[in-house]
Amino acid sequence: MLNVLITGATGFIGRNLAESLGSAYRISTPNSGKLNLLDERAVRDYLCAGRFDVIVHAAGTRGTRRVPAPPDMIERNCRMFFNLVNNEGQFGKLLYFGSGAEYDRRSMPPRVQEGYFDTHVPSEAYAFAKYICAKYTERAAKVYNLRLFGVFGKYEAWDVRFISNACCRTIYGLPIVMRRDVRFDYLHIDDLACITRWFIEGQPRAKAYNVCTGRSRSLGELAQMVAGVSGKNPEIAVREEGWGREYSGDNRRLLEEMGGYEFRDLGECIRELYAWYESGGEQVDPALLRFDG
Repeated sequence: MLNVLITGATGFIGRNLAESLGSAYRISTPNSGKLNLLDERAVRDYLCAGRFDVIVHAAGTRGTRRVPAPPDMIERNCRMFFNLVNNEGQFGKLLYFGSGAEYDRRSMPPRVQEGYFDTHVPSEAYAFAKYICAKYTERAAKVYNLRLFGVFGKYEAWDVRFISNACCRTIYGLPIVMRRDVRFDYLHIDDLACITRWFIEGQPRAKAYNVCTGRSRSLGELAQMVAGVSGKNPEIAVREEGWGREYSGDNRRLLEEMGGYEFRDLGECIRELYAWYESGGEQVDPALLRFDG
């Protein structure tokens, strides 16, 4: 059985992966109290003792519209990454979750291809940290970048993430609100777990992959899907006219290497997520749902 370390296992992605992959591998999920990824020596000692076949690096720091990013976010995210990869003799391979924002969201085209990377240097701090890690990965023998666009599912931040926020607002009789409509490529967390398992067991030929469905949906369409599964008729409010820049990726490189993959039906995933919130799967504070979009 493969020995797998998952960092960030208390966060949205890490927590789901630990649950989904726990029966297939011997999983270690240390919290920050047991493994401080910012401590170079602590990381070295932990990896030397663990002798992990695979590291799945899901830890990171970023801001939201509610909680601003710390001023040292770039340093923190890069330091965590490099403290791991600089011990490449102590693990088989490392998978980490990059971001479509590495392409620079100010200019990236819809269904962006991997070859577009490094056309521009992103200006946003979180994206720039991811860009730095991606540049290193191009030359790293054991490190692979799984670039994510939109991922949703249980345990995500329902107060700020659109699909969960729309579900929770509908449950509590509030309007679904968006600042501006935009098309996103949303991947369900179950699909990400299956794809991650392929990377754990397989031998990727490239260094970076767009991990996405290859299909985009507008926030307006997603809001209508939530309304449909709810059986209610929530108001859907758009604060600003016009469209934002589409945020989507071309996934042909991924599918060609995997030999194809059947993504879960988006409507069914939203139905399951809505039912999970409705049944109390997550403690929701209605006061935190009341924001201006």
